[in-house]
Amino acid sequence: MADSPLSRAIRWSALKRWDSAVGATLIVVLLLSFTTVDGFGNALNLSFLIGNTLPIALVALPMTLLVVSGEIDLSVASTAGLSGAVMGALWNQGLTIEAIIPICLLLGVVCGLINGLLVTRLGLSSLAVTIGTLAAYRGIAQIVLGSDAVTDFPTQYLDFAAGRIGDSFVPQAFIPFLVLLVIAVIALHATPFGRSLFAIGASEEAARFTGIRVKRQKLILFTVTGLMASLTGIFWALHYASARYDNATGLELSVIAAVLLGGIDFDGGKGTLGGAIAGVFLLGTLQNVMSLQDVSAQSQIVVTGVLLVLSVLGPRVAKQIALARAGRPSGPDPVAKTG
Repeated sequence: MADSPLSRAIRWSALKRWDSAVGATLIVVLLLSFTTVDGFGNALNLSFLIGNTLPIALVALPMTLLVVSGEIDLSVASTAGLSGAVMGALWNQGLTIEAIIPICLLLGVVCGLINGLLVTRLGLSSLAVTIGTLAAYRGIAQIVLGSDAVTDFPTQYLDFAAGRIGDSFVPQAFIPFLVLLVIAVIALHATPFGRSLFAIGASEEAARFTGIRVKRQKLILFTVTGLMASLTGIFWALHYASARYDNATGLELSVIAAVLLGGIDFDGGKGTLGGAIAGVFLLGTLQNVMSLQDVSAQSQIVVTGVLLVLSVLGPRVAKQIALARAGRPSGPDPVAKTG
């Protein structure tokens, strides 16, 4: 049942307030971390924070667009791991990095295309499909590379993936990310393509009636998501100087938690990339602070899981409050008269 215009307006208003709250929370957490956490503010640690957050941020760009359209891809971490495994295997076979990178990116396109075709052509649930390909792609990665770890990549690539710009805290890889961010923001918020994604997420049937090619748009999104996941796998292997089949394990949880924390509506049709990126760096900052405080990796996973729950619950609670203030019941909207 479609939302009424009033309900959609209230929902959007609540999400915008949530976006602002996440941005404000990020600023507060950064200020508190600078003043209370030993070592947080030095250039090396800030570089680590940004560099370790970049894999989440890279995948969050297409994931935001995908969730806005009402879909999801849980296979992104496995696609990244498969890309890294193929990269390591091809390097062991004597191929150059310049030849390997396009092959790995093409592999990501294929992985995303498979997901997209299963969802758009067979009408399967993206959640179910990508849970399956999550396991399949990770299994293929293990077959390709086994338990080997490839570490002897060219120094210039390792330096780019892990190095800083001069003596600053800004990683060299952050600049290309900013370019991709600008492209994604323009695509989502300033083009007919982006507007079509919001329309699809709000009501796929209504979008189809207005002439939007829903299946094509979703296929493009899944393909781009696979491409970006593969790029992330390449960056991961170079940033951490290790290509293994289990690279990026669990990355999908962090990406989805960050995107939803940033105010992207899990039901689709609402959200901003600015909010999503604020969620990404809020999560990255919290993880960095926990590492500085010697919080165990297991406990950090628990915190990420709690944030994932809160990121789904928070905007919904905000909507309920907004509905209550508007003097309306919070249940389903009555069926609007048509015709």
